[in-house]
Amino acid sequence: MQIFTCPFCGPRDEREFHFAVEAGKRRPEPAAGVSDAAWADYLYAVEAPKGAAREVWLHLTCGEYFLMTRNTVTRDVVGVEALPGRQT
Repeated sequence: MQIFTCPFCGPRDEREFHFAVEAGKRRPEPAAGVSDAAWADYLYAVEAPKGAAREVWLHLTCGEYFLMTRNTVTRDVVGVEALPGRQT
């Protein structure tokens, strides 16, 4: 079991967190004009790089989204930070 650190609540059990999206991934717009294939690609295609990856995670307990940088090979969390505009 891993311990992730929420920038708002502190260290918590990994079961309290949910992966949201790769950081910087742009949602296709305008929504009404997006093809089914483009929408499926946005939802399911991930880069999955080896090494450092920046991701947006949700802490289910407090409902806050935040950035986590982690090593996808070792599973080590390198850092966490609030999303821009959010105060910790």
